[in-house]
Amino acid sequence: MLGRTYDGEVCSIARSLEVIGERWTLLIIRNALFAGVTRFGDFQRRLGIATNVLTSRLDGLVAADVMEKSHTTTNTEYLLTEKGRDLSGVLVALTDWGDRWAAPDGPPIIYRHGNCDGAVHSRLACDTCGGQPDAVTASPGPGMPEERWTGAAE
Repeated sequence: MLGRTYDGEVCSIARSLEVIGERWTLLIIRNALFAGVTRFGDFQRRLGIATNVLTSRLDGLVAADVMEKSHTTTNTEYLLTEKGRDLSGVLVALTDWGDRWAAPDGPPIIYRHGNCDGAVHSRLACDTCGGQPDAVTASPGPGMPEERWTGAAE
């Protein structure tokens, strides 16, 4: 998708960017998640994206198992997989950041809980105490080779 991979990185952010790090990709996912868009022509009309770029992004999302192609008798639809639907929290977090730092007239979109209609926001919470941390630190996890972590500190 990006035209670049991060083979030298042992980082889930870098690996995620390989799949969803291009701006059109996130907008396609946004339209699929929150507007129910599934058809090529509808993505193209809503986003104003060139057809060759849209084709490339949709093919990449299918290859990454973020979307799947579904063929009906008259149309091909692009449906989010569980992996794709799981990006809703990422998009809500990006929206919260954008509402705070890039929306001078206030939030243009408010996400709502389907059951009670309350506003939905992202929230960091500590697994142990449930509190909202004011500082977050990084430590090695089980997927970090020890030599990479100790080498990064030098």
